[in-house]
Amino acid sequence: MLRWLHRVWLKHVLYRSRIPYPLWHEVISGVSVLSCLDFREQHRLRKLSSLFLHEKTISGAGSFDVDDKKRVYIAAQACLLILNLDLDYFSGWHEIIIYPDSFVIKREEYDDSGVVHETRRTLAGEAWGRGPVILSWSDARPGSHSHGPASNVILHEFAHKLDMLNGAANGMPPLHKNMVRKQWTASLSQAYDRLYHQIERHHHTVIDPYAAENPAEFFAVLTEVFFEKPDLLHKLYSQVYLQLSLYYRQDPLRHMCRHQRD
Repeated sequence: MLRWLHRVWLKHVLYRSRIPYPLWHEVISGVSVLSCLDFREQHRLRKLSSLFLHEKTISGAGSFDVDDKKRVYIAAQACLLILNLDLDYFSGWHEIIIYPDSFVIKREEYDDSGVVHETRRTLAGEAWGRGPVILSWSDARPGSHSHGPASNVILHEFAHKLDMLNGAANGMPPLHKNMVRKQWTASLSQAYDRLYHQIERHHHTVIDPYAAENPAEFFAVLTEVFFEKPDLLHKLYSQVYLQLSLYYRQDPLRHMCRHQRD
Protein backbone atom coordinates (compact mmCIF):
# COMPACT_ATOMS: atom_id res chain seq x y z
CA MET A 1 0.00 0.00 0.00
CA LEU A 2 2.73 2.47 0.99
CA ARG A 3 4.73 1.62 -2.13
CA TRP A 4 1.67 2.24 -4.29
CA LEU A 5 1.03 5.60 -2.61
CA HIS A 6 4.66 6.54 -3.16
CA ARG A 7 4.37 5.77 -6.89
CA VAL A 8 1.20 7.87 -7.11
CA TRP A 9 2.98 10.74 -5.33
CA LEU A 10 5.95 10.51 -7.71
CA LYS A 11 3.67 10.63 -10.76
CA HIS A 12 1.88 13.65 -9.31
CA VAL A 13 5.14 15.50 -8.63
CA LEU A 14 6.51 14.72 -12.08
CA TYR A 15 3.27 15.75 -13.75
CA ARG A 16 3.40 19.14 -12.05
CA SER A 17 7.15 19.74 -11.74
CA ARG A 18 9.02 17.88 -14.50
CA ILE A 19 11.82 19.99 -15.95
CA PRO A 20 10.62 21.36 -19.32
CA TYR A 21 12.37 19.51 -22.13
CA PRO A 22 13.74 22.60 -23.97
CA LEU A 23 15.44 23.78 -20.76
CA TRP A 24 16.67 20.27 -19.97
CA HIS A 25 18.12 19.82 -23.46
CA GLU A 26 19.82 23.21 -23.33
CA VAL A 27 21.50 22.41 -20.00
CA ILE A 28 22.73 18.87 -20.64
CA SER A 29 23.94 19.68 -24.16
CA GLY A 30 26.57 21.94 -22.65
CA VAL A 31 27.84 19.46 -20.05
CA SER A 32 29.91 16.58 -21.45
CA VAL A 33 29.40 14.24 -18.49
CA LEU A 34 25.64 14.53 -19.09
CA SER A 35 25.43 14.75 -22.88
CA CYS A 36 27.36 11.46 -23.22
CA LEU A 37 24.68 9.53 -21.34
CA ASP A 38 22.39 7.38 -23.48
CA PHE A 39 18.69 8.15 -23.97
CA ARG A 40 17.43 5.98 -21.10
CA GLU A 41 19.99 7.39 -18.70
CA GLN A 42 19.14 10.97 -19.66
CA HIS A 43 15.45 10.20 -19.20
CA ARG A 44 16.11 8.78 -15.73
CA LEU A 45 18.38 11.69 -14.86
CA ARG A 46 15.70 14.20 -15.88
CA LYS A 47 13.22 12.43 -13.61
CA LEU A 48 15.63 12.37 -10.67
CA SER A 49 16.60 16.00 -11.21
CA SER A 50 12.95 17.06 -11.30
CA LEU A 51 12.26 15.30 -8.01
CA PHE A 52 15.46 16.73 -6.54
CA LEU A 53 14.35 20.27 -7.41
CA HIS A 54 10.94 19.58 -5.90
CA GLU A 55 12.56 18.56 -2.60
CA LYS A 56 15.46 21.03 -2.40
CA THR A 57 15.71 24.80 -2.35
CA ILE A 58 18.47 26.28 -4.50
CA SER A 59 18.93 29.96 -3.78
CA GLY A 60 21.52 32.68 -4.12
CA ALA A 61 23.44 34.17 -1.22
CA GLY A 62 22.51 37.81 -0.70
CA SER A 63 21.23 39.30 -3.94
CA PHE A 64 22.84 36.75 -6.26
CA ASP A 65 20.26 35.66 -8.83
CA VAL A 66 19.81 31.92 -9.36
CA ASP A 67 17.54 31.26 -12.33
CA ASP A 68 15.97 27.99 -13.47
CA LYS A 69 18.86 27.21 -15.81
CA LYS A 70 21.36 27.39 -12.93
CA ARG A 71 19.07 25.23 -10.77
CA VAL A 72 18.75 22.54 -13.41
CA TYR A 73 22.49 22.66 -14.11
CA ILE A 74 23.28 22.01 -10.44
CA ALA A 75 20.53 19.43 -9.91
CA ALA A 76 21.47 17.38 -12.98
CA GLN A 77 25.11 17.03 -11.94
CA ALA A 78 24.23 16.29 -8.33
CA CYS A 79 21.84 13.57 -9.48
CA LEU A 80 24.43 12.10 -11.85
CA LEU A 81 26.04 10.63 -8.73
CA ILE A 82 22.83 8.81 -7.79
CA LEU A 83 21.71 7.96 -11.32
CA ASN A 84 21.70 4.23 -10.51
CA LEU A 85 21.16 4.62 -6.77
CA ASP A 86 18.18 6.45 -5.25
CA LEU A 87 17.07 9.97 -4.35
CA ASP A 88 17.03 8.86 -0.70
CA TYR A 89 20.82 9.14 -0.76
CA PHE A 90 20.27 12.91 -0.60
CA SER A 91 17.61 12.85 2.12
CA GLY A 92 17.73 14.63 5.48
CA TRP A 93 18.68 18.09 4.25
CA HIS A 94 16.99 20.62 2.00
CA GLU A 95 19.10 23.55 0.83
CA ILE A 96 21.79 24.52 -1.68
CA ILE A 97 23.20 28.03 -1.38
CA ILE A 98 25.02 29.65 -4.31
CA TYR A 99 27.56 32.44 -3.90
CA PRO A 100 28.60 34.42 -6.98
CA ASP A 101 32.29 33.74 -6.26
CA SER A 102 34.51 31.88 -3.80
CA PHE A 103 33.62 32.62 -0.20
CA VAL A 104 35.50 32.96 3.08
CA ILE A 105 34.70 30.91 6.16
CA LYS A 106 36.00 31.45 9.67
CA ARG A 107 36.79 28.57 12.00
CA GLU A 108 38.30 28.18 15.43
CA GLU A 109 41.01 25.53 15.67
CA TYR A 110 43.01 24.28 18.64
CA ASP A 111 46.77 23.79 18.42
CA ASP A 112 48.70 21.09 20.30
CA SER A 113 48.91 23.34 23.37
CA GLY A 114 45.14 23.83 23.48
CA VAL A 115 45.33 27.44 22.29
CA VAL A 116 42.44 28.54 20.07
CA HIS A 117 43.29 30.15 16.73
CA GLU A 118 40.82 31.70 14.31
CA THR A 119 41.46 30.62 10.73
CA ARG A 120 40.04 31.92 7.47
CA ARG A 121 39.72 29.80 4.35
CA THR A 122 38.58 30.74 0.87
CA LEU A 123 36.43 27.96 -0.57
CA ALA A 124 34.78 27.01 -3.85
CA GLY A 125 32.29 24.79 -2.06
CA GLU A 126 31.36 23.21 1.23
CA ALA A 127 29.00 20.46 2.39
CA TRP A 128 27.55 20.40 5.90
CA GLY A 129 26.57 17.15 7.58
CA ARG A 130 22.83 17.70 8.00
CA GLY A 131 22.87 21.18 6.52
CA PRO A 132 23.22 22.79 3.13
CA VAL A 133 25.61 22.40 0.25
CA ILE A 134 27.29 25.72 -0.51
CA LEU A 135 28.77 26.43 -3.94
CA SER A 136 30.65 29.22 -5.68
CA TRP A 137 29.04 29.85 -9.06
CA SER A 138 32.29 31.10 -10.60
CA ASP A 139 33.80 27.69 -9.77
CA ALA A 140 30.69 25.64 -10.61
CA ARG A 141 29.56 27.33 -13.83
CA PRO A 142 29.93 25.56 -17.20
CA GLY A 143 33.50 25.34 -18.43
CA SER A 144 35.04 26.48 -15.15
CA HIS A 145 37.30 23.54 -14.22
CA SER A 146 38.91 25.90 -11.72
CA HIS A 147 41.20 23.21 -10.28
CA GLY A 148 42.18 21.43 -13.49
CA PRO A 149 40.48 19.67 -16.43
CA ALA A 150 39.08 16.91 -14.21
CA SER A 151 37.65 19.25 -11.56
CA ASN A 152 33.94 19.62 -10.85
CA VAL A 153 32.98 21.34 -7.60
CA ILE A 154 29.36 20.16 -7.83
CA LEU A 155 30.34 16.49 -8.03
CA HIS A 156 32.91 17.11 -5.28
CA GLU A 157 30.53 18.57 -2.71
CA PHE A 158 27.72 16.12 -3.37
CA ALA A 159 30.22 13.25 -3.06
CA HIS A 160 30.88 14.58 0.44
CA LYS A 161 27.14 14.32 1.11
CA LEU A 162 27.22 10.64 0.16
CA ASP A 163 30.32 10.11 2.29
CA MET A 164 28.52 11.68 5.28
CA LEU A 165 25.76 9.06 5.21
CA ASN A 166 27.91 7.03 7.62
CA GLY A 167 28.30 10.04 9.91
CA ALA A 168 31.45 12.13 9.47
CA ALA A 169 33.06 12.37 6.04
CA ASN A 170 35.97 9.91 6.07
CA GLY A 171 36.17 8.43 2.59
CA MET A 172 33.98 5.48 3.54
CA PRO A 173 30.38 5.92 2.34
CA PRO A 174 27.90 3.13 3.08
CA LEU A 175 28.86 0.34 0.68
CA HIS A 176 26.41 -1.92 -1.14
CA LYS A 177 25.92 -5.53 -0.06
CA ASN A 178 27.81 -6.84 -3.09
CA MET A 179 30.89 -4.79 -2.17
CA VAL A 180 33.74 -5.96 0.05
CA ARG A 181 34.86 -3.42 2.63
CA LYS A 182 38.46 -4.73 2.68
CA GLN A 183 38.77 -4.32 -1.08
CA TRP A 184 37.45 -0.75 -0.93
CA THR A 185 39.79 0.15 1.92
CA ALA A 186 42.84 -1.49 0.35
CA SER A 187 42.30 0.06 -3.09
CA LEU A 188 41.70 3.61 -1.88
CA SER A 189 44.33 3.47 0.87
CA GLN A 190 47.07 2.30 -1.51
CA ALA A 191 46.17 4.99 -4.04
CA TYR A 192 46.00 7.65 -1.33
CA ASP A 193 49.42 6.70 0.05
CA ARG A 194 50.92 6.74 -3.42
CA LEU A 195 49.57 10.22 -4.17
CA TYR A 196 50.58 11.51 -0.74
CA HIS A 197 54.19 10.37 -1.19
CA GLN A 198 54.35 11.86 -4.71
CA ILE A 199 53.29 15.23 -3.34
CA GLU A 200 55.63 14.93 -0.36
CA ARG A 201 58.53 14.44 -2.79
CA HIS A 202 57.37 17.42 -4.88
CA HIS A 203 56.58 15.24 -7.88
CA HIS A 204 54.11 16.52 -10.45
CA THR A 205 50.69 14.88 -10.15
CA VAL A 206 47.83 15.01 -12.64
CA ILE A 207 45.39 14.50 -9.76
CA ASP A 208 44.60 17.66 -7.79
CA PRO A 209 47.03 17.62 -4.80
CA TYR A 210 44.11 18.63 -2.57
CA ALA A 211 43.06 14.98 -2.77
CA ALA A 212 45.90 14.14 -0.37
CA GLU A 213 44.47 16.43 2.33
CA ASN A 214 42.62 13.51 3.95
CA PRO A 215 40.62 10.40 2.92
CA ALA A 216 37.37 12.39 2.64
CA GLU A 217 38.88 14.80 0.12
CA PHE A 218 40.52 11.89 -1.69
CA PHE A 219 37.12 10.24 -2.21
CA ALA A 220 35.55 13.52 -3.36
CA VAL A 221 38.37 14.47 -5.76
CA LEU A 222 38.55 10.98 -7.26
CA THR A 223 34.78 11.06 -7.74
CA GLU A 224 35.33 14.16 -9.87
CA VAL A 225 37.99 12.36 -11.94
CA PHE A 226 35.84 9.21 -12.19
CA PHE A 227 33.12 11.13 -14.03
CA GLU A 228 35.11 13.88 -15.77
CA LYS A 229 38.20 11.91 -16.86
CA PRO A 230 37.45 8.21 -16.37
CA ASP A 231 40.27 7.13 -18.67
CA LEU A 232 42.76 9.00 -16.50
CA LEU A 233 41.51 7.43 -13.28
CA HIS A 234 41.48 3.96 -14.83
CA LYS A 235 45.06 4.43 -16.05
CA LEU A 236 46.39 5.72 -12.71
CA TYR A 237 44.32 3.75 -10.20
CA SER A 238 42.46 0.94 -11.93
CA GLN A 239 41.35 -0.67 -8.66
CA VAL A 240 39.93 2.63 -7.41
CA TYR A 241 38.05 2.95 -10.70
CA LEU A 242 36.62 -0.53 -10.13
CA GLN A 243 35.49 0.30 -6.59
CA LEU A 244 33.87 3.56 -7.66
CA SER A 245 32.14 1.74 -10.52
CA LEU A 246 30.70 -0.71 -8.01
CA TYR A 247 29.68 2.06 -5.65
CA TYR A 248 28.08 4.42 -8.19
CA ARG A 249 26.89 1.49 -10.35
CA GLN A 250 28.19 3.30 -13.41
CA ASP A 251 30.95 2.85 -15.97
CA PRO A 252 31.84 6.31 -17.39
CA LEU A 253 34.53 4.77 -19.60
CA ARG A 254 31.74 3.24 -21.67
CA HIS A 255 30.27 6.69 -22.36
CA MET A 256 33.66 8.18 -23.11
CA CYS A 257 34.47 5.44 -25.63
CA ARG A 258 31.10 5.78 -27.36
CA HIS A 259 31.48 9.56 -27.48
CA GLN A 260 34.93 9.24 -29.06
CA ARG A 261 33.60 6.87 -31.71
CA ASP A 262 30.82 9.33 -32.54
